[in-house]
Amino acid sequence: MTPCPAVTDPVEVSVVMPCLNEADTVAICVEKALRALSEAGIHGEVLVADNGSSDGSQALARAAGAQVVPVAERGYGAALMGGIAAARGRYVIMGDADDSYDFLELPRFVAKLREGNDLVQGCRLPSGGGRVLPGAMPPLHYWLGNPLFSMLARSWFASPVRDVYCGLRGFRRDFQTSLGQRCTGMEFATEMVLKSALAKGAIAEVPITLHPDGRKSHPPHLQTFRDGWRTLRLLLLYSPRSLFLIPGLVLIALGFVGYALALPGVQIGGVTFDAHTLLFASLALIVGLQSALFFLVTKAYAISEGLLPPDPGLRRFLEFVQLEKGLLLGLLGCVIGAALLLTAVNEWRLTGFGRLDYAHTMRWVIPGATLVALGVQTAMSSFLVSLLAMQRR
Repeated sequence: MTPCPAVTDPVEVSVVMPCLNEADTVAICVEKALRALSEAGIHGEVLVADNGSSDGSQALARAAGAQVVPVAERGYGAALMGGIAAARGRYVIMGDADDSYDFLELPRFVAKLREGNDLVQGCRLPSGGGRVLPGAMPPLHYWLGNPLFSMLARSWFASPVRDVYCGLRGFRRDFQTSLGQRCTGMEFATEMVLKSALAKGAIAEVPITLHPDGRKSHPPHLQTFRDGWRTLRLLLLYSPRSLFLIPGLVLIALGFVGYALALPGVQIGGVTFDAHTLLFASLALIVGLQSALFFLVTKAYAISEGLLPPDPGLRRFLEFVQLEKGLLLGLLGCVIGAALLLTAVNEWRLTGFGRLDYAHTMRWVIPGATLVALGVQTAMSSFLVSLLAMQRR
C-alpha cells in the first residue's frame, strides 16, 4: 500500500469516492487508486467522502491509506460536493466505492485532463468503446435508460457524452466549482454533464469497463424508476426550450389553423369546422401562449440564479420587447377582445335579449374572450419577465 503524500507535497490529482456503508469494497478501491497514482508517478491523494456509514467503512478507508471526509448532508451529490470541497488537487477523479469501476484506469483520465479538457467522462457503453461485463448493469439501464438519457443530453444540450450516467470521470476542480451545481442526489453526475455542455467546456470521453458491483451486504443505492424520473426532470428543467417553448409554439400554430378553418366555417370532406372548433383552437392558443411565456420566465429566472449561462439571444429579445411594449400588446389584445364581446352583447340587445344564433354569436364571443385572456397573460408576464431579467448589483 502506498501512503498518501504529505500535506506539503504538491497535489495534482484528488480521487474522491462517495461512501455509504461500503465496507465490502472501499478498501480495495482505495488501494487500486493509490496504486494507479504511484505507478504513474502522479502526485495525488484519495479522499473518501463518508455519508454516515455505520458499518466501519471509515476505519477501513483510513487503513487503506485514504483521508476520510465526513459529510453530514445525505445524498450522492452532497457526499461528492463535500469531498470535492476538501480536495487539494488541480484535477479531481470521482468514482463509486463499490468496485464496479477499475481505479487502475485513472492515468488515462489524467492524461486527457492534461491535454486541456475540462471534463473527461468515462463511457461504459459499446457506442463509446466501453464494455459492460455480464451482471454489471441491469438490462433496462443498458438498453433503455442510459442510451435514452444520453441521447437527450446530446440532442438538447449538444453534449458529446454517450454515457451520461457513468460515475467514473475526471474534471478540473476550478471548472467544476464554477458550474455552481445544485443537485444533492443521484442527479449530480448528470447535472455536471449538462452544465459543462452549457458552459461550453472542453469535454472528452474515455472508454472503460464496468464490473459487477462488489458489495454483498446490501443492494445498490440506485433506484431505477425514482432516479430515472429525477434525471428526466433535470433534463427538462435545464431545457426550458424543449419543455415549454417548442410545445407552446406547436399549440399556437394549431390554434391559428383552427381559427383559419372555423371562422369562415370551412367544410372538408363533409366535416364542418364551426364554433366547437373555435373553442378547441382558443384553448390551444391560450395554453400555447402560456407555455411560451413560461419559457421566458423560466429562462430569465434560471439565468439570474446562475442555473443556466447568459443567453445573448434572449437578452436581445427582451431588449427589443421591453416591459412597455409587452404591456401595450397586452392592452391591445384586451381592447380588441372587449370590443368583440361588446359586439356580441349588442347583438343580444338587438334581439330583445332573447335567443341567439349561437353558431354566429360564438364567432364574436370566443375570439373576444380569447383575446382578453391572451392580453392579460401577456401584460402580467411582461412584468414578471422584466423583474426576473433585472441585473443584480
